[in-house]
Amino acid sequence: MLGAAGDALLGDPPTRVHPVGLISLAAHGLHRAAPRGSGARRAYGTTSALLLPLAFGGGAAALFRRAQRSNPLLGIASEAVVLGVVSSARTLALRAREVQDALERGELAAARELLATHLVSRDTRDLAPDEVAGAVIESVAENLADGVIGPWLAFACGGVGGAVSYRVVNTLDAMWGYRNTEFEAFGWGAARADDVLNLAPARATAAGIVLASASVPGCSAHEAWHVWRRDRALTASPNAGHPMAAMSGALGVRLAKRGQYTLGAELRPPTAADVGRARRVAARAAIACAGVIAAALWLTERR
Repeated sequence: MLGAAGDALLGDPPTRVHPVGLISLAAHGLHRAAPRGSGARRAYGTTSALLLPLAFGGGAAALFRRAQRSNPLLGIASEAVVLGVVSSARTLALRAREVQDALERGELAAARELLATHLVSRDTRDLAPDEVAGAVIESVAENLADGVIGPWLAFACGGVGGAVSYRVVNTLDAMWGYRNTEFEAFGWGAARADDVLNLAPARATAAGIVLASASVPGCSAHEAWHVWRRDRALTASPNAGHPMAAMSGALGVRLAKRGQYTLGAELRPPTAADVGRARRVAARAAIACAGVIAAALWLTERR
């Protein structure tokens, strides 16, 4: 709970000192050293996607054990700091708010640029206002799963080492998990590892969105459940469709990516105001999930 609160109040540290920067440096170095040839690249990339998370996670776990032996309070503090750093609730909310503000001011070009810079990898240069708003809402839902709930669940299952390893896999997928000539083979292992690790977080996040939507004005838990169950498998990813479909139903808006999927096809197009409601739903879903995880850990300790 300390780690979750620290993330919500303080957000991520500056990029130059964020551990993800070190992970990215290691990932770039491994990519530059990759062999040629599809088979060799896949084997090399898959091995790297397994060993790098183990190395970072094992190192973090060793440092935590040393801190805990030195002073139990230092151990608790180090756990909270690590968990706050590997999750990104506040940063996600701030990035979404920036795009929302630009849309509300009528600055479509600025909204498109902010969206492309911080939230999505798709081409945003010709997106209409409703498509920009929809892309932000999709990013809030998906990143709530793999940037917030995912690290918390990994911590619950594997402690500091598990949370750090999860974040490394998530970062590698973001860097290597592209379906193009350069990364199709090399990033295969990272993409598959990320898919496996996010099976539980994606579904837990969708459930959290359904519960949270009952407490946000203008949202519907019933519709969130209905659209989640109906449209969850429409995305190429085995996981992304779960929180996005639940959010589509909760807000009563259509979420679509050109040529790939449409969630809540019968619903209205989203607006900038819907981004604000999505942020509120995500915040309450995160609180609900944090409470459930903390209660489960407490009960486990009691046994």
